[in-house]
Amino acid sequence: MNQIALSQRRTSYDPEGRLRTLGSPLAALFLQGVAGVSPDSPSTGIVSLLSRATALSIVILVALAGLSVWSWGIFLYKWWTFRRASHQSAQFLDVFRRSNKFSEVQAVCRSLNDSPLVGLFQTGYAELTAQLRQALPPEVGNGPNPNPRVAAARPTLKSLPAVDRALLRGSAIELNKLESHIAFLATVASMAPFVGLFGTVWGIMNAFEQIGVTGSTNLQAVGTPIAEALIATAAGLAAAIPAVLFYNYLTQRVKVFATDMDDFSMEFLNIAERNFT
Repeated sequence: MNQIALSQRRTSYDPEGRLRTLGSPLAALFLQGVAGVSPDSPSTGIVSLLSRATALSIVILVALAGLSVWSWGIFLYKWWTFRRASHQSAQFLDVFRRSNKFSEVQAVCRSLNDSPLVGLFQTGYAELTAQLRQALPPEVGNGPNPNPRVAAARPTLKSLPAVDRALLRGSAIELNKLESHIAFLATVASMAPFVGLFGTVWGIMNAFEQIGVTGSTNLQAVGTPIAEALIATAAGLAAAIPAVLFYNYLTQRVKVFATDMDDFSMEFLNIAERNFT
């Protein structure tokens, strides 16, 4: 009897047996701790929260997604356009500074239409040509004694400030082309957070209304509706932050193009003043 009792005592306090007995529950608890969820907890995650979203929240999320996609499209298009314009501007300046005549520069303008300097040059060249044609002396070869000095007179500009005004007009036109659609990025950057905040406030209102109806104030009842409401704010920030970055980057590029056009205008005026005044 004593041997049987001793054997039973050893079996009840055997550590290996206890581990074997508790092995399954410990493994389950360990896996639950790694996953971060309990077996009785409801399914969580963005997909689960979106599946329980209201119709208004879905409309707001779809609108914010559309604004974000549009912003990315504008940025990629303008980035490609500005890159092409910068490359062609470098080629145009090389041709402009190597040529001895404006007519030679005019001949290559068709192949470099994406450069804002080309449009600026064509505006100034049109004004310059119009003034020089008006300044040409009339043909005097019909008379018996033509005056060779008058026939060989050098054409001069009537008004250099008029050429300057034409260049300013051309610069404004090119800047409007460069700045097209960029203002939309600023609109998205300033509007998207407020649209998301509206969705969040509306969702929190519905959450508190449900709490008031059910009378439950535990964390599980409050946390899930608030998490669903905060998705709209997250979506608004996800749409606004890239739009701010895109707007600042493209605006800086436009300023660089504006500076290049100002420098080119001064260079064009200097050449016109040296040769035609």
